Amino acid sequence: MAESLMDIQRQIASTKKTGQITQAMQMVSGAKLTQIEKRAKNYEVYSSKIREIVTHIASPQLLELAKQIASDGSDTASTNGLGLQLSSLLQQRPVKKTGYLVITSDRGLVGGYNSTILKAMMQMINQDHKSSDEYVMMAIGGVGADFFKARGMNLAYEYRGVSDIPTFNEVREIIQTAVTMFNSQVFDELYVCYNHHVNSLTSAFRAEKMLPITDLDVSEVSDQHIEYLTEPDPESVLDAILPQYAESLIFGAIMDAKTAEHAASTTAMKSATDNANDLISSLSTEYNRARQAAITTEITEIVGGAAALE
Repeated sequence: MAESLMDIQRQIASTKKTGQITQAMQMVSGAKLTQIEKRAKNYEVYSSKIREIVTHIASPQLLELAKQIASDGSDTASTNGLGLQLSSLLQQRPVKKTGYLVITSDRGLVGGYNSTILKAMMQMINQDHKSSDEYVMMAIGGVGADFFKARGMNLAYEYRGVSDIPTFNEVREIIQTAVTMFNSQVFDELYVCYNHHVNSLTSAFRAEKMLPITDLDVSEVSDQHIEYLTEPDPESVLDAILPQYAESLIFGAIMDAKTAEHAASTTAMKSATDNANDLISSLSTEYNRARQAAITTEITEIVGGAAALE
């Protein structure tokens, strides 16, 4: 019985230490979540403004392109033969290969964050592609990179060690590599796949088409009578600002994914801490019952011994 009581005490002590660690990790993840949520909210202001400027400057060409496509009866927005000087980032071309930029974490302890992304990715690839020659993978995060390597998938680029609160300068290499690979026709379209942060308890898988840029809507321009003064000409300005817009889209996705990662880590550590507390409570009850049984046995033995001496 003494050994059993000591074993329970060891379990309680060990579980308390584990609970203290998970609680500390929960507090750290919570602090990071609060910080990155504020930064992501501020970044949305910049992202929204640059989208408005790009849409406004590109609107005459986009309208002309839409008219040409409507008259040709084509569903694709290829500018071949239309006489339009659109940036390469706006031009759609026949899709021979699709690129996927998949954002995961570098480590575990984030609940089902990584498994949700990778499971959804495999389903998408199996549904949309018949062979590995039809797609190319780019991985941000060690979990995703190792997953794709283990399955012999076409991994063209990987990046590990993104900061918990990423900065644009830090991930510039990732963004510029993606844009360069698109312009070099390594792939003809790029989807950024990640977990979108909904709230502290919920995230949702997203696969957003980032390149070519096809979601500019002229109707979004609040005042189409405003004219921008450009030097030397709108086309040159558009060629200069479109890469920045594409970079803002990808960076925004990375920020969103990191926010979801910290939220998942906070939730996972809270769950682990709660489970540790429940286990401690259960073990404490078991310890008290065993100790009470031991005391009862001792009293019975004492009473029995006293009775035998009478």
